[in-house]
Amino acid sequence: MRVIIAGAGSVGRSIARELLHNGHQVLLMDRDADAQRVARVPDASWLQADAAEISALEEAGLANCDVVVAATGDDKVNLVVSLLAKTEFGVPRTVARVNNPKNEWMFDEAWGVDVAVSMPRLMTALVEEAVSVGDLVRIFTFQQSNTDMLELTLPADSPVVASRVGDVAWPQDTALVAIIREGRPIPPTPDDPLEAGDELLFVASPDMGPQLEELLAPHAR
Repeated sequence: MRVIIAGAGSVGRSIARELLHNGHQVLLMDRDADAQRVARVPDASWLQADAAEISALEEAGLANCDVVVAATGDDKVNLVVSLLAKTEFGVPRTVARVNNPKNEWMFDEAWGVDVAVSMPRLMTALVEEAVSVGDLVRIFTFQQSNTDMLELTLPADSPVVASRVGDVAWPQDTALVAIIREGRPIPPTPDDPLEAGDELLFVASPDMGPQLEELLAPHAR
C-alpha cells in the first residue's frame, strides 16, 4: 500500500514509522522537510512542499496512492488536502487529523474526509475507556458511512454475562466486531460466551448508543 502523509511533525512521523514497520510505502510531505526531520524517518520518501498546493500534490503522485493522511497541525490545511485528494486525484481513502474539536463538524465527506481522527476526543475516549466499566465510549466516527466505533467493558452484573453472542438481541444497525479478553482480541462467533470484564467493540449507527447501554449495562445508567 502506498500512503502519502501531509505533515511531518511528531504525529506524521509516528504514523510513517508504524506504516513502514508494517511494510507499506510512505511519502512524507512538509514545507520544513529539512535534513534533521528526514533523518528521523530515513526509510520514508520525502517531499519538501506545501501540501495545500495542487502542484505539490501532483508532484507527490496522489493519483497513484492508496491512502492520504492529512496530519498537519492546521485544520484548514488538512481539510484542503482531503478535499483535493478526493476531488482532483480520486484517492480511495483519506484520513484527516482534527486539531481543534470545534472544527470536527466540518471533517466529513463533503470535504473529502473518510475518517476524521480528533486527537483531543481520542485522548478523552482512551482515558474514559481506561477507567470506566459499564460506560459506553465513542472511540471515533467513520465520516463516509456515518457510523461510530464504540467500546464498552462488560460489568459483572450485566444481564448478558454468560450469554452466547448469537443469543443476544443486539440493537438494529449494530455489529459486534471484536471481544478483547485478557488483552487478546477475539473475532466473535455466535457460540462465543460473554464474560464479565470483556471489552466489546462495536460499529453502530450514531443513535444506537443508548440502546446498547440499556442492553449491556442497565444498572450503570
